[in-house]
Amino acid sequence: MSTESIFKEIEETLGIVPGFFRAIPAESLQAEWTLFRKATLETDSPLEPKVRELIGISAAAARLCFYCVNFHTALAKFHGATDREIQDTLALSRFGGSWSTFLNGLSYDHETFIRELEEVGRHLASRR
Repeated sequence: MSTESIFKEIEETLGIVPGFFRAIPAESLQAEWTLFRKATLETDSPLEPKVRELIGISAAAARLCFYCVNFHTALAKFHGATDREIQDTLALSRFGGSWSTFLNGLSYDHETFIRELEEVGRHLASRR
């Protein structure tokens, strides 16, 4: 498929050809467009699109990627995410990040952690 026909397909799908697609080397363009389209537009994931994009926001924020945060935020809102849902997703991401830093910094024993987690799980299950 020629570069111009790929650009035509991108424009038909997205309404424009974003400049970052034009920056992809010609020999990689078809593969990158195929991956982008499948990952963002044609997924058969068991997760609802809004949930997938909220996860995307969290992962992008953890990587400190301006582009990905904005991309996934726009798609999450397109799929109905509210500002509150986005804020809650980011709060949970921050919470997990701080515990990860703390536990890794302590070099907390992995086997102890798993054992204790299983105990907590059994306790919570017994309270249902």
